[in-house]
Amino acid sequence: MSLSYKILLKPEPDGGYTVDVPALPGCITFGADLEDAKVNAKEAIELYIESLKEHGEEIPSDENVLEYNLQVFG
Repeated sequence: MSLSYKILLKPEPDGGYTVDVPALPGCITFGADLEDAKVNAKEAIELYIESLKEHGEEIPSDENVLEYNLQVFG
């Protein structure tokens, strides 16, 4: 089974990127650069799903999630 998840990459002031996987609550990781962040995100997602399977929990999907960028001026 192949799953696909959207990730959010946030540049950090001291360098590197924090990665959040919105469809998997609490699935957050970090990478020193973009490539490292993506590799770590894949590993974090795999471990998260492995834990869900071990506990007999449902594996979330974000296929029905709408993605929209909202620009706010303040």
